[in-house]
Amino acid sequence: MSLSFHFLAPQTFRFFTRPLSRINTQQSAFTTSAAIMAQEYKIKGLSALDLKSGEKREVEVEGIENGKVLLAKVENTTHAMSSNCTHYGAPLKLGVLTPEGRLTCAWHGACFNVGTGDVEDAPALDPLAKFEVYEKSGAVYIKGEEATIKASRRNPNVQCKAQGQEKVVVIGGGSGAMGAVQALREQGFKGDITMVSKEPNLPIDRTKLSKALIADKSKVEWRSQDWYESASISTVSDEVSSVDFKSRSISTQSGKSLPYTKLILASGGTPKMLPLPGFKDLSNVFLLRTLPDVQAILGAVGEEKGKNVVIVGSSFIGMEVANALSSNNSVTVIGMETAPLERVMGSEVGKIFQKLISKNGVKFHMEASVDSAQPSKDDKSKVGSVSLKDGTNLPADLVVLGIGVSPATEYLRNNSAIQLEKDGSIKTSESFQVEGLSDVYAIGDIATYPYHGPGGNGSLTRIEHWNVAQNAGRSVAASIAKPSVAPKPFIPVFWSAMGSQLRYCGNTPNGWDDMVLQGQPDEAKFAAFYGKGETVVAVASMQMDPVMSYSAELMRRGKMLSMSELRKGQNVLEVGLPQEIKI
Repeated sequence: MSLSFHFLAPQTFRFFTRPLSRINTQQSAFTTSAAIMAQEYKIKGLSALDLKSGEKREVEVEGIENGKVLLAKVENTTHAMSSNCTHYGAPLKLGVLTPEGRLTCAWHGACFNVGTGDVEDAPALDPLAKFEVYEKSGAVYIKGEEATIKASRRNPNVQCKAQGQEKVVVIGGGSGAMGAVQALREQGFKGDITMVSKEPNLPIDRTKLSKALIADKSKVEWRSQDWYESASISTVSDEVSSVDFKSRSISTQSGKSLPYTKLILASGGTPKMLPLPGFKDLSNVFLLRTLPDVQAILGAVGEEKGKNVVIVGSSFIGMEVANALSSNNSVTVIGMETAPLERVMGSEVGKIFQKLISKNGVKFHMEASVDSAQPSKDDKSKVGSVSLKDGTNLPADLVVLGIGVSPATEYLRNNSAIQLEKDGSIKTSESFQVEGLSDVYAIGDIATYPYHGPGGNGSLTRIEHWNVAQNAGRSVAASIAKPSVAPKPFIPVFWSAMGSQLRYCGNTPNGWDDMVLQGQPDEAKFAAFYGKGETVVAVASMQMDPVMSYSAELMRRGKMLSMSELRKGQNVLEVGLPQEIKI
């Protein structure tokens, strides 16, 4: 018996050894030359393709040091593919394989099509490499190229020479923008693409800013300038000042005018400044959104460290920055809730996070209100302390504000052609089309859209998640490239680094009224299920992979356990995954 599948040509990236921006721009299309380069490799310790349907297995490749591939059987077909997620390198053997052939990473929700290797859901940008796999003479072999096997990925097929009259303009350079421009080319769109961003760098992995405070743009930029040029994607570093929806053009601060036939608004969020005395006037008070913000924070900390750092805000940004700066600094977090992240996660789970970060020396002032920032005695232009309303005075060499973001739609506020929501966001349809405007889409932090996940019932919601923005960008790209294709539903996923890795799926636009906690919470090993009535609307987990990813797939299928079933101790990982999608 011989099972045969296409494989793809090599490229030079090897996960975790070089940033994505250094990926070779040579595309990975299947070619005759690639076929000539492919070699036959024996799979170690396997005499037959004996996987059961729905099974996945990581195997070693003989003759290649550290060479591994993943075998996965969907229905009657066994597939061979890259063994690690192309996002952050998680072993895909730990992921979730569905009956229709979706393979979801256990860490951050990246999803791939087993049949093609293509990305189906964020945050991965690179697809998996696929390899021909077959039995021969009592052994199992794959065909592929050594570099591709080692790289555990392939390049997306985006190389293009723009042509025709279509012009897509994307305002923004974040996750949504990146998802949109890449997916447009992957979907076969041949028109012009221009991305306008006010940031002084190409699109970056913004999640690494707060979680790891990485200041080197070469380590956070997703792609190199050569990559964009090879895909005929123009990148413009400028700030949009206005949009003329009638004439279909945008204007920038530098005086540029760019026409469009399709417009994607993906301008992201603007961090909120604390409107209290001292915070706006004193230096060494920082917001965190961009690469220059991280560079400024690290500059204030200095190489010797030993600084008094005050973090205002106990939500995700504040907690991540506190964790990242805890080494060799004195870090204090100020929060208004009884426990960090109480509004989202509840007090019981929030205290788990507080305990984790406290182990790193971080101090907390909860149920506290800030009064003002006071100048340093040595330099009146710099912050020296933060005063609380109860009279507490906290020494501060620097302050980082993590109190949320507002939709970055300043360039639309006086535009009579579009009506902004009260929070400054833009109302859209399920396909992220802006109401009342033709060929205009809004995605990411600025989009308020109908949520149809569990408990959503079409409620309008705005979700500030990296994955949501990128998935929305991919959805809009598909709508533009293939207008007849219906939007693909997805469950929101995010993650955080707070002493241990938090995974979260779902959303709570209508709130939650109950929570079931499983695992060993005292050891920060838990799964928390948030319910509205009997419906599980969100799941958070630590050290319980793949509970989050599996729950997200159950949510997509309308088969998630009820709150009553979870209270009885039922395990979500023991629930079968049906093939039918319900959202």
